[in-house]
Amino acid sequence: MDNVIIKIMNYAKRLVSADRTALFLLDPKTDEVYARVFDRGEAEQLEIQASSGSSTGLNKQSNEIRFSTNKGVAGYVAATGQTLNIADAYADERFNREIDLLTGYKTKTILCMPLCIRGKTIGVVQMVNKRNGVFTKRDEEAFEVFAVYCALALHHAKLYEKIRRSEQRNKVALEVLSYHSQASDEEANQLMKTPIPKEINELTDYSFSPWTVDNDDKPLYVLYMFRDLFQQSRFDLGRLCRFTLTVRKNYRNVPYHNWSHAFSVAQCMFMIMKKSSKTKFSLLEGLALFVACLCHDVDHRGFTNQFMVNSASPLATLYSTSTMEHHHFNHTITILQQEGHNIFTYLSSDDYKQVLSDIKEFILATDLAIFFANKGRLKDITAKQQFDWNIKEQRQLGFAISMTACDLCSSSKPWDIQIGVVGVIFEEFYAQGDKEKAAGKTPMTMMDRDRKDQLPILQSGFLTGICVPCYEILAEILPETQPMLEGTRTNLKRWQADAEKEKEKELAREKESAENAQQSGNAETVSA
Repeated sequence: MDNVIIKIMNYAKRLVSADRTALFLLDPKTDEVYARVFDRGEAEQLEIQASSGSSTGLNKQSNEIRFSTNKGVAGYVAATGQTLNIADAYADERFNREIDLLTGYKTKTILCMPLCIRGKTIGVVQMVNKRNGVFTKRDEEAFEVFAVYCALALHHAKLYEKIRRSEQRNKVALEVLSYHSQASDEEANQLMKTPIPKEINELTDYSFSPWTVDNDDKPLYVLYMFRDLFQQSRFDLGRLCRFTLTVRKNYRNVPYHNWSHAFSVAQCMFMIMKKSSKTKFSLLEGLALFVACLCHDVDHRGFTNQFMVNSASPLATLYSTSTMEHHHFNHTITILQQEGHNIFTYLSSDDYKQVLSDIKEFILATDLAIFFANKGRLKDITAKQQFDWNIKEQRQLGFAISMTACDLCSSSKPWDIQIGVVGVIFEEFYAQGDKEKAAGKTPMTMMDRDRKDQLPILQSGFLTGICVPCYEILAEILPETQPMLEGTRTNLKRWQADAEKEKEKELAREKESAENAQQSGNAETVSA
């Protein structure tokens, strides 16, 4: 698709002698126009090579820009389907000056025309600044003919992209199906017959280690937490048992992102909801949060999102951002759609849609790339003491930061638990690093088992840059979670102390190496 867009933009510039051009596609679902390829002008050094090998002068970025069809000249043309030939952009009230202000570029003349298929607008091409004078009627007529072929090219490119994505989706589905299977009826019946404990008090203890619970017992603990939070009478016990056991079965046997990790995250969310005021979590929100925690890493392969992209995984083709998080959510839906697994059958249609929407948002929130954006917004709000659980947007941010806090809960545990979990995490990192080395690549320090000595330094940076800020914000909006912040700070001090020792060892090694080199040089001088 992008290559087709590049060719259209370049030819459009030459056809009407424009200085710059832009092509926006129409998203009918959101009533927005968007662009992924940008013309930066001749001064731009970053260029894409067209398929012919010639320089295009266009810059393809990973991010896209979007705006409503009720904004700007392109939006107007997309909404009305009318061609606009503007001789003085700043004299036209439809012109959006924000881009010029941001880039320092001065727009003078504009020729903007819709791209249509069967009378339906699919995009807009906007030519900017005629090189000599203004755009003429002849320019309009020439491009009108060209626009027909442009629209056809884009239409076929979209069809090809849909087919390609469908093929990749099928590859992922076949891969998943070949690896996974759902829980058997015998397993579900056995769990249903097992009495659920009346009380498991340690589940609300901040120092509790969920990793000590046997894997065979974890499903029973999950049933207990469901009953305690949401009243088991609301759920069909058979469906709940099958769902829980199948989720467990769909976690791969990787060192860290496995069923034990999922259980630890769900238990942490259970603890937060039990200790916090119930008014902060509605029944549906709490249900979405708990299920999201239980499923947030389902079918994780033990590799980072960046590794999936770099290795050209079919998943990375399907999901260009938050690759694994999107897959975790979609696999959760796949499990719910299996016969006898939909635990939400008692919900109304609207509530069902809302719960699934929240589960998706909460699972995506575990992507640290999204966390940084959420952290910045929440930090600004809490700094002004303006956080309010009654404001929907702030409420969703609060839930998102809670997901991150639960995902990282091992950093707040007592030191013996923390260091044990970190060892498992890094074993998974090192396994990825080994694969990268085998492919002839140099892994990041945290992925390189030959750099194990850097672990305390890496952990100090991780807790300082991510964990402590996360728990500081959480403690602001949920004061009951203060012990998680205190536990993380305590662990940070231990990691920092170990990091200092490691730095001292490194300095000593460097000093010894320098002295040995000097002695060797002196010996050679004497010998001479």
